[in-house]
Amino acid sequence: QNTQNNQVERFISLGCDVLCINPVDRMDASLMIDRAMTAGVPVVFFNRQPVEEDMNRWDQLYYIGVDAKETAMLQGKIVVDLYGRDPGALDLNGDGVVSYVLLEGESSHQDSLIRTEWSIQTLKDGGVPIEKITGGIANWERSQASALMEQWLLAYPDTIELVVSNNDDMALGAIDALEREGIDDINVIGIDGTIPGMEALENGRLLGTVSANKEVYAGAIMELAASRALDEPLPDEYPLEDGTYYWVLQQILNGEAKKD
Repeated sequence: QNTQNNQVERFISLGCDVLCINPVDRMDASLMIDRAMTAGVPVVFFNRQPVEEDMNRWDQLYYIGVDAKETAMLQGKIVVDLYGRDPGALDLNGDGVVSYVLLEGESSHQDSLIRTEWSIQTLKDGGVPIEKITGGIANWERSQASALMEQWLLAYPDTIELVVSNNDDMALGAIDALEREGIDDINVIGIDGTIPGMEALENGRLLGTVSANKEVYAGAIMELAASRALDEPLPDEYPLEDGTYYWVLQQILNGEAKKD
C-alpha cells in the first residue's frame, strides 16, 4: 500500500486529470483520498471497494465493481440447481450429505468475505444438505490452491465431494491437484469466468462459474474516468447508485456435472 500511495502522489505531481485505482488495501485508502481531494483529482476505484466512510468523504470518488452478494448467490445456485436435478451428482457416496471444502481469497478482501458467506448460505437456503470438511485461504492463486487441495486429499481421502472456490484460478488449482491424483468425480465451482476457467468449463473440468461482462466493466471504468477528466456529464449508459457506485451485471455459466 505504501508503494501505491507513492505512485498516487507521483501521478498527481505529474498533473494527471483523474486516477483509476485498484486499492492494495481497501481498508487503507484514506491517504490516497487525502492526496486526491487536496489536488482536486477525481478517483475511480475498482475491484477492491474502499470502506463506506472513505467513499462518503468526497463527491468525486467512485467505485466500479460487481455486487459480491449477487456473485455468491449465483455461484450457490449452480449447486442448488444441480442438486435439484440429480442429488447423486453431488452426494457421491449416497450418505445424504454433500461434504465440501472451501477455497477463500484474501482474508481482508470484501469480495472474498461476502462470497464465502453467501455462497454457502445459498446452498443451505436451497435445501442442499452440506457439511464443511475444511477450508483455507489461497489468496486467489492457482498454485496456493493446488497445494491446499493436495493436503486435503491426503488428510480426507474419499471424503470430499464438492470444492467451492472464491474464484476460477483457485478452482483450477484444485482441479490440478485432483488430476494429479487421478480423481475425476469431484465437482468444482468457481467465480470470474476467466479464459482458463472457460476452457475448463468447456472440457468438463469445471462445473460452473459466475461471470461479469468484462467489456462493460472496463468500459464503465474508462467512460466514467474520461467524463471526470474532461468535466463532462456522467455517461447515461452507466447509471450510478447514490451517485457513486456502478454494479456490473453477472450471469451463471454452467458446464457438465462430473456425475450426471
